[in-house]
Amino acid sequence: MVNVSYTPDGSMVVNYDPSAGADGIATYSTGDMAWMLTAACLVMIMAPGVGFLYSGLLRRKNALSMIFLSLAIYSLCTIEFYFWGYSLCFSTTGSAFIGDLKQFGLIGVLGEPSQASSKIPALLFAFYQSMFAALTPVIAIGGVAERARLGPVLIVSFMWATIVYNVVARWTWAPQGWGFTHGVLDFAGGGPVHMTSGTASLIWSLYLGKRRGYGTAKLAYRPHSVSHVILGTTLIWFGWFGFNGGSEAAMNLRSVQASIVTNVAASMGGLTWMMMDFIYTRKWSAVSLCSGILAGLVAITPAAGYVGTPASLAIGFLGAVGANYATGIKVLLRIDDAVDGFALHAVGGFIGALLTGIFADSRVVGFDGYSEAAGWINHHYVQLGWQLASACTVIAYTAVVTYILLFIVDHIPGCRLRCHEDSEIVGMDESECGEVSYDYVSLRRDVEDTIAGEHPHSVGISRQTSGSLDEKKHGVLPQSEVTTTSARESGPIAAHDPTREA
Repeated sequence: MVNVSYTPDGSMVVNYDPSAGADGIATYSTGDMAWMLTAACLVMIMAPGVGFLYSGLLRRKNALSMIFLSLAIYSLCTIEFYFWGYSLCFSTTGSAFIGDLKQFGLIGVLGEPSQASSKIPALLFAFYQSMFAALTPVIAIGGVAERARLGPVLIVSFMWATIVYNVVARWTWAPQGWGFTHGVLDFAGGGPVHMTSGTASLIWSLYLGKRRGYGTAKLAYRPHSVSHVILGTTLIWFGWFGFNGGSEAAMNLRSVQASIVTNVAASMGGLTWMMMDFIYTRKWSAVSLCSGILAGLVAITPAAGYVGTPASLAIGFLGAVGANYATGIKVLLRIDDAVDGFALHAVGGFIGALLTGIFADSRVVGFDGYSEAAGWINHHYVQLGWQLASACTVIAYTAVVTYILLFIVDHIPGCRLRCHEDSEIVGMDESECGEVSYDYVSLRRDVEDTIAGEHPHSVGISRQTSGSLDEKKHGVLPQSEVTTTSARESGPIAAHDPTREA
């Protein structure tokens, strides 16, 4: 049992098992603890934010499935982290590559100082880290968009959190991890969160194959709800202050600086991507703005506690430029990465990791009064080499292990990953969830548009849609291509026979 008391100034004094280290007595500022509890809650809101972002980028008939997965996977991986995830990441014993089960079920994780900082107790650190562990698989599900069965996705996510996220987090953040011991700098998760999830998104897309109609005009659509994209981006940006600002594991000038550079890099990234697309399209795209904001956030994540504000401008700019051009990788590889998860997260995290090695400033690191680190600007040139080695290792490990995991689960009876073609036509919402985000008129429109795109001479189903190529280019379709919308669209369409009305 933990024995807790308080000093006259309100600090909390905990008497814990002396075998955990020091003299068995720890004093914590309740201000530090209050900030870390708040930061953890900020990170939590990012999970549904990712769900709204992904749903807005896809077709309306698949919108609910992504929001559902964001909360379902968050819940599932929270349980995984409670049982053995924390112990595999941060147990005080274990190897440089993976922890052990000494703290299975958070056994003995109470009032002793955390491994991240002596400023907060281990129990609070475990709660904060559980948000990272649950969020990362949510980001990775962008690769399953519009074509995967939801049950097997949950199974893979649970296993992936154990053998990919926990391992990489151990390397990077645990004092025993090989990356940590070699001085790899990753303040808030450029490797464990973004490079892993972005790479997994690409491997998901590769393994599942292209969506039905990929490469045709049918899939050259605009996001079905830009409002959802903006809402999701706003929630993510808001939560990111806990993501980066909380990674100091205390409240001090360094955590404030991490929040400032997060805001500046996100703003710079958003404006950069928006202007790059404006030069090409002559349109002020909200989706482009949101994409750049995310690229800036990802790029600054590994660097947040190490760089000054001028450097964050460069990181936001270069992160957005690099991620923008990286969206062409899926075209070169002919992989249908529907939400550009690899470009935004894996490439953005990779760029951020390298720029951390360049811009890490010992003066900024010392804002907390006790940390030390340096990069190229302090003439510590070997740092960039370790940043590159760590980033390449994380991406390679994630790619190989994720593909093997998908192959194994896909060959378990009843766990086939790819949905049936009829389910893809109707949409994941109706076929997998049995519910839809919107009314059935919208569902019918998407189903009939799919049929019309593949059978242009079908009777009564070709009409103007907001996602057509002609509308994107000219604003309207030629009148000859527009037919009248009939009242028959008001009824639900049968999931087992999507072509019934055609």
